[in-house]
Formats: sequence, C-alpha cells, structure tokens
Amino acid sequence: MSKKIDVGVVYEGERIRGPETFVELGGPKVDYKAELVQIRGEKEVKDGIVKVNGPDLFELAEGGKRPFGILIEVWGQDLEKDLEPVIERRNHDFMNYVHGVMHLNQRYDIWIRVSKELAKEKVSFKDVGRALIGLFKIEMPFIEKMQFTFITDEAEVKRFHENALKVYGERDARVRGMKDSEVDDFYGCILCQSFAPNHVCIISPERPSLCGALSWIDCRAAAKVEPDGPIFEVKKGEVLDEENGEFEGVNEEVFDRSNSKNERFFMYSMEGFPHTSCGCFEAIAFCIPEVDGVGIVDRNFKTETINGLKFSTMAGQTGAGEQTEGFLGFGLQWLYSEKFLSGDGGWEKVVWMPKKLKDRFSKSIPEDLVEKIATEEDVSDINGLASFLEEKKHPAVSGVGADKPDSGLNLKDKLVGYIEEKDGEIYPDEACERLGITEDELMKLIDVLRDGGLLE
Repeated sequence: MSKKIDVGVVYEGERIRGPETFVELGGPKVDYKAELVQIRGEKEVKDGIVKVNGPDLFELAEGGKRPFGILIEVWGQDLEKDLEPVIERRNHDFMNYVHGVMHLNQRYDIWIRVSKELAKEKVSFKDVGRALIGLFKIEMPFIEKMQFTFITDEAEVKRFHENALKVYGERDARVRGMKDSEVDDFYGCILCQSFAPNHVCIISPERPSLCGALSWIDCRAAAKVEPDGPIFEVKKGEVLDEENGEFEGVNEEVFDRSNSKNERFFMYSMEGFPHTSCGCFEAIAFCIPEVDGVGIVDRNFKTETINGLKFSTMAGQTGAGEQTEGFLGFGLQWLYSEKFLSGDGGWEKVVWMPKKLKDRFSKSIPEDLVEKIATEEDVSDINGLASFLEEKKHPAVSGVGADKPDSGLNLKDKLVGYIEEKDGEIYPDEACERLGITEDELMKLIDVLRDGGLLE
C-alpha cells in the first residue's frame, strides 16, 4: 500500500541535520554510490514502474550509512544521449522537493539523508520514485516513459557503481579537446541556487560544471529542449581578459542571474573576481601563501590537507555562492583543460594534491612537474612542503632559479624580513607589492605567522 508524502518546491533547500537523520544513503563515509540516467528503447521502459533491489527504505536500520544506487531509465521520441546527464542532474532538484529527503552532490558522490519524521511513516522507495516520476514528467515533458530502480544491496551497488564510472568517463571524453575560443556561446546553470542563492555556474568547453555532471555539450542539449529551464545560453561577448577568462557577455549574465551581486567574473582564476562556488563542487583549489603555491583536494580525501584543514572545513569557506579569493570549487575534468587556473599560472602553481588524485590525473599534469608536486605521502606540514619544493626546484617556489635574488627564501621568510625592516610595522600596499601577493594572501600569511608565534 502506497504512502502519501509531501512534495513541493517549498521543501527545496531543506536541511536535515545529524540528530534528525534516520539513515544516510551514500555520502562521504560510503565507498559505493551513484545515480545514473540511461536512455532506452521504447519497449525497454515500463512507464511508472519503480523497483527496489535490496532492503526497502522502511526496512533499513536507523542510524545506518548505506551503499546506494539510483538507476533512471527513460524513453522519448525527442530524447538524445546528450540529455542523459541533464536529466540526471535534475534528480538533485526533484529529490529535494520531497519533504524529509535531502539530496547533495551528484554522480558517484551522491549523499542523501532521510529524516526520522519521514521514516516513521514507513515510506517505501516506491513512494519516493512515483513522486519523482511525476515531477520529471511535469517539468520535462519530452520524457514520455520513465522507470526507477533504487539499489541498496551492497554487492549490486558495487557492480552498478563500476558500470556508472565507465559511462561517466565516456561522457567526459566527448568534450575533451574542444576550445573555448572555438565557440560563441557558453552556458549557465542555476540549479544550485536553492542552496547558494547568488551562485551562477558558467560552463564552457574547457570548464565543466563545478559538480562535474554537466559538460558544454550536455548544456547545449538541455537549453535546446528546455529553453526556459535552469540551464541557459550565455553569449560569450567580447574577451576582456584572456588569461583570467573574463568575458563581457558572461559578466552581464552573471550580474543579472546573481541577484545583482557579482559584477565581474573570472573563469580561469581564483584571485580577483573568481567564479563562485555552490556546494556540489568535486574539488577545491586553495592558496598556500607560505610557498606561493596552490593546493588541490577532492571530496574523497578524508583527512587534513597540507594546510591543516579538511575538505569539509574548506568547503564552508568556498561555497554559498560568494566570490572568495584563494578558495575555488571546480569539477575535476577541468584538470585536463589548458585553461585550468591559467590566470594564476596553471599547473606551475600547483604544489600539493592527494596521491590518489595525482595518480588519477597524472596524464593531465605537465611531465616535468609530476614529480615536483607533493602529496600526503611526501610531506606532512608546510615546512616539509617548502623543503620538498626547494629540493625539487618547483617553479612556484619563490627563489627557485639563479636569476632570482631572493633564492632560498619562501614568502613567510620574506614577510618576516619585511616586518623587521619596518621595525615591526606592516604597510599592506607596500608589503603586497614587495612580496607579489594580494592583500587577501597577505592577511592569511599574517595569520600563519601569528599561529606559529612569529608575530604578535
């Protein structure tokens, strides 16, 4: 017997805190989780059918963290393969319309919380699935037939996860090699504005969505079939700054769509006017001012990074749709792009990243830099990182190269020397010019010196 559940846009953005949670499906402490949309033949899809492979929602134990998969199979006369990730991404929206369900992230990073309030009603995944099918059919009428399969059996989730990774990889490869300079239009997405009201994701051939779920090709298909939807065309306009990735049309669109919050937008830099971040980003780039470099960390890295902070901690500083210099959320496929942090020096500024991430994307790293980028297996603190970079002659380290007069000194040493020269005073504009850093980086460096007892 089906159960009645409350569904509506009013519940979008509902937060389910730990004490209110009945069960977590997927999430950071679970290895296998994924959601996948597949377009099938007309006869392969039984419209309205919802299957459960494994224990149903009302059969799960309270307090558990469960491997989880969602397979969505669809058919429609006007559907094309490029729409699979678009439909997939909308599942994030529609699951959040269900009262008592909180859906975060995407693809192989899905994290779903079900509230105790919903669980006490003995709700089935079939009830949730039927509600989702109704929402999809209303919002995306080009879907003519749809069926859901919720997977909770651990062995089945593992097999599903492995297959989903192959599909994601095939999708990502389609756009690789395209250039931003080759197209007149980019695309924008505001799917995450329920969580980050001022955030606008700009997607180009060389910069995928922050969540990693949408490429330029996917967005082109979405804007075509759903012109009034959350994914829309953005006229690139005049190139204002090639290195930082500033475009007149992008600035205008972002200003309009960000509640007039952000007037300028850099697509390829984490300084000045960086691309905003939502909360679904796959990875974070963060400044390490002590060595004048950049670190990278992805969601799968659970321990502290080289700056002493975990991904979850930095995510709070990175997201919410605010322009935060020194912290930048991004989709991992951006690591393959020539535009990756091009406004900040690209790979030559990257000094630290998790070993697994480095191995996974080793082919995207310039060959001469692979051994010069440290991981958690090489160093454990900033001092160790500085020594490692000096030894490897990493180009990001201040002083590397015989033609640089301050050879051997890192930014921390330079700032200490500057303060001593000025009899304990700091003149921000002068200090920034002397060290070649921004004021935000200067303030972070001052905090490091204070924390280390080198500055009162």
